Amino acid sequence: MNQTTLSGSAAFEGKGLHTGAYVHLSIKPAPADYGFRFVRVDLPGQPEIKAEATRVSFTQRGTVLTGDSKETISTIEHLMSSLRACGVDNCRIELDGPEVPIIDGSAKPFTDAILAMGLKEQNATRKYLEITHKAVYEEKDKGLRIVAMPDDHFSATVCIAFDGTKTLPNQWAQIEDLDSEYKEVYDCRTFVFLHEIAPLLNMGLIKGGDLDNAIVFVEGGLTSEQKAELANKLGRADVTIHPSGVLNDRDLKYANEPARHKLLDLIGDLALVGYPIKGRIIATRSGHGSNTAFARQLMSEFPVK
Repeated sequence: MNQTTLSGSAAFEGKGLHTGAYVHLSIKPAPADYGFRFVRVDLPGQPEIKAEATRVSFTQRGTVLTGDSKETISTIEHLMSSLRACGVDNCRIELDGPEVPIIDGSAKPFTDAILAMGLKEQNATRKYLEITHKAVYEEKDKGLRIVAMPDDHFSATVCIAFDGTKTLPNQWAQIEDLDSEYKEVYDCRTFVFLHEIAPLLNMGLIKGGDLDNAIVFVEGGLTSEQKAELANKLGRADVTIHPSGVLNDRDLKYANEPARHKLLDLIGDLALVGYPIKGRIIATRSGHGSNTAFARQLMSEFPVK
């Protein structure tokens, strides 16, 4: 099979989930063996950052890459997931700010645009990172474990568990074939618990978060006074809670939408190995930090063919 790139270009714009910066982003065709590269067109010299796990510098609620001159690109995982799942090998990603727009909190806008324009085959053979033996990444104190097993194609299973919550039960999601099944994952949105919002804001994160780009789970309900206070902070007339525990009466697209979104994230983070993976991945309680650490492990442990 040969490498592919985009048959055209597509543009997106919106605020970043964490920085709150309004950014314009374009995905464009790139030559064979180019891989995925982010280009900060707003900075002198328009520096490029290769989308590889060795460039990951921060993983709190998103994956951040840092370039040679300390320029950064944040929250790349949804776009990377879409590019990998759509079969793109080479893409130039230009943006005029520090973060990929969050848009609706899923990979759907990127995927729809790529599928609409189609791909162009290139005169170069596609290379794969092949899992040739069992590989394990563990953080035993967190109950976190990621395993890679040999297989002739990519597949993945994700299991999530959040201690002490009744609103979001333990759940799992899996994908056996990216080509045919990614459509069951790509529209699943990022999520957060209401009690996490204040601490995340204190860390300088989620400055661009709102009810249009994230699912907010409420644990234990809200009093009328708390609802009024929250509505005021969000600039809304009122807030409600869906029976599923989701704020503002927004139902889940799937009962296991959070697990499906974690699967979407895993695909995007593992795309940072630089090549499509041939192997079966099983991840339990994983996040961006463990995903990208495992990607670095795979890069050092397995051949590219």
